[in-house]
Amino acid sequence: MTEFDDKGFRTRLSHGGRAGKRVHGFVNPPLLRGSTVLYPTMADRRALAARRGEQVLTYGLGGSETHWALADMIAAIEGGTRAFIVGSGLAAVTVPLLAYLKSGDHCLMPDSVYGPARNFATGMLPRFGVETTFYPPEIDEAGMAALIRPNTTVVYTESPGSHTFEVQDIPAIARAAHARGAKVLMDNTWGFHFFQPFAHGVDVSIQALTKYAGGHSDLLIGSIAVANDAEWKTVHATAAALGQYASPDDCWLCLRGLRTLAVRLDAQMAAGIAVAEWLRGRDEVAEVLHPALPGARGHELWKRDFSGACSLFGVVFQPEYSVAATHAMVEALDLFGIGASWGGYESLALPTTGFVTRSAGTGEFGGALVRIHVGLEDVADLIADLEHGLEVLRAHRE
Repeated sequence: MTEFDDKGFRTRLSHGGRAGKRVHGFVNPPLLRGSTVLYPTMADRRALAARRGEQVLTYGLGGSETHWALADMIAAIEGGTRAFIVGSGLAAVTVPLLAYLKSGDHCLMPDSVYGPARNFATGMLPRFGVETTFYPPEIDEAGMAALIRPNTTVVYTESPGSHTFEVQDIPAIARAAHARGAKVLMDNTWGFHFFQPFAHGVDVSIQALTKYAGGHSDLLIGSIAVANDAEWKTVHATAAALGQYASPDDCWLCLRGLRTLAVRLDAQMAAGIAVAEWLRGRDEVAEVLHPALPGARGHELWKRDFSGACSLFGVVFQPEYSVAATHAMVEALDLFGIGASWGGYESLALPTTGFVTRSAGTGEFGGALVRIHVGLEDVADLIADLEHGLEVLRAHRE
């Protein structure tokens, strides 16, 4: 994608990862499936084996042009050098953790981290002799420096948080981590291209491409992008050792999803802000957790570090509305489905109170929470649907 590096985001999404306009053939790159790769001679096999780790066909697990086109697109979108495509967003979390952590090491994770990442840190990593400490996501540079131990090798970040949308001061955290020799990993799924991780000190960026990149709620796929060749060697070696692999069919579909990503992100950002502003004006709502809203938690950091926002945010209801009342509300909605993913074309509403684990004393907002994802429906229709849901909510007031 180097020939398009100086072009705008939409242009890069339209022209990257394909042969170009001066080549005879179809616009989209072909879908390549396969396991066995044939070599003309043993000398060719030895020569290709010596180049292991480069983008050459060696065996199905090593990927193909279909995988590499998507990886190059993701690396360019995030401003990294290279990327590796894996089978899910969770795999994109676990591979770099295993790449940088070993027995006796210490890991730091924000208390607001994605639930399966927390489960991996508390369930799997201790079996390998790795200890994890969960820290308040709004921590400053001095606070982070105080938590880093001599054996802390990874500082994990996720900004904003998955359910309560705390924006982290990534540059400050990175300064503290790098000063003490720790690597900074970041789940950048919410920010996607709105946050440029490597320009802010991140070493490895994690994406659930399942979300906005796929865009149609029918893929499970993830990516791991890196800041430099040294990080690539570490991540790639671990991914290869674990046999991590993404289906070429899913890579091809994700590439297709990327072509329309910019217009979808713009439309969903505007719709998400409109719905969030409407909810913030409702008497039933105590607070809207959307960092792009002026005055909202994390807004100043968001304004400093992000160029835009996705359409996922949280709603805190007034204390008189119980968790059961929020369940009744979302069950009454016609256009918002009850689902755990996001980033697709359809709107979702998911009660989160009672389903989110915290251990560092964070995440208390004084009311029941619901996470909202705004899709591509008409905003007026979504607001009318929420109006009906709030009527049901009021009927269940304690």
